[in-house]
Amino acid sequence: MKKLLCIALLMAATFSAFAENDEIVKTGLNFGPLPAVGYSSDLGWHYGALTDIYWYGDGSKYPDYMWKANVEASWYSKGNAVYHAFFDSKYVVPGVRVSADISYFGNKTDNFYGFNGAASEYNRQLDKITEDGLGFYLMRRDIFRTVLMLQGQFGESKWGWAAGLTYWNVRAGHAINKGLNSVIDYSLYDWYVDNNVIPAAEANGGQHLELKAGVVYDTRDHENNPTRGTNLEAYLYGSPDIISHHNNSYLKLAVHFKQFFPLTDRLVFGAHLAYQGQLAGNTPFYMLSTIQTINLKQIRPEGLGSTCTVRGTVYNRLQGNGYAWMNTELRWTFVKFQWINQNWALAVNPFFDMGMVVQPYRLEQMKNLPFYYTGQKEKLHMSAGAGLHVIMNQNFNINFEFGKCFDPNDGQGLGINIGLNYIF
Repeated sequence: MKKLLCIALLMAATFSAFAENDEIVKTGLNFGPLPAVGYSSDLGWHYGALTDIYWYGDGSKYPDYMWKANVEASWYSKGNAVYHAFFDSKYVVPGVRVSADISYFGNKTDNFYGFNGAASEYNRQLDKITEDGLGFYLMRRDIFRTVLMLQGQFGESKWGWAAGLTYWNVRAGHAINKGLNSVIDYSLYDWYVDNNVIPAAEANGGQHLELKAGVVYDTRDHENNPTRGTNLEAYLYGSPDIISHHNNSYLKLAVHFKQFFPLTDRLVFGAHLAYQGQLAGNTPFYMLSTIQTINLKQIRPEGLGSTCTVRGTVYNRLQGNGYAWMNTELRWTFVKFQWINQNWALAVNPFFDMGMVVQPYRLEQMKNLPFYYTGQKEKLHMSAGAGLHVIMNQNFNINFEFGKCFDPNDGQGLGINIGLNYIF
């Protein structure tokens, strides 16, 4: 972390001669190509390529864009792959914001720690990939996802509506990694399947057509890098079991509340309160970790745990029918400058996160597992840390975040993530 801050300060000193009081108003096309070089303590080293493409038109809407596209093809050293394309615009269709996404996530070594948080036994010695065999808390979960979201306003008010459709095709199973010895290959996922905590009908995944509808309230001054304002999202989402026929129809509620307070002209306090829980039906286990959102901040929003929710905990450590969580952080933009005809800012964000499972999932079936059910009641899982953000034109945001969970049963060491955007 100290090394990253030194680099940021050196950059600020180098380019301070180019700093101006007023931002350059961007027009036309703007590209943010990057090698997808990063690291996640959950997924390993990240390599590949990505780019954000912005069309600002005549600049009259800046820092808002007329449309944005994002494309990525990348891989992780622990065997996972990402192929992703995204489009977003408030102006292509008059009066309607259109967002579309098509993605494939090849997750040969996805984390699976069981259900209901503290009720699931966690052994740090088993949370490893070693030369002796597969990590005990690994499974396969390949995901193909297509999303179409539409949003509009109610007249001239700050209130609006949102509706969307998502197709999911999830392939689940035993973890696969060519670098691992397959002699010791029994995992918690296998144990759950063999003991019917995960029914055979859904053990290998399934397909879902998911519908979403709700309301949005937004007074933020800027969506991607706000300094003030409120954002509220409340919506129902669910899936009728019309494709896989595994008795997995479900209906859920999701609520996100975000508030931003300017403390000075460079310092902002941000808070995010969120809940999602089941109202009816039966959610298949492989859909539990999907964190719902109207506007994607991360390519693959999942939890509870790690990058998108409780930073510093291991990826998908907490799973249940319902979650509640909170993110708080201070965002200090310590320098702004102009370079290569772009507006740049460097910011740090010390943060504190917490979350827990508030609606259990198949708890009675878990009680029949003598070794992997602790009998403990769920509790708050907390973490803290800090990040460094390099922001271009208030939209393109490269982050370096480091988090540490308070309970060693929620993760080992320092959680590290290098990616894009603030998480809220």
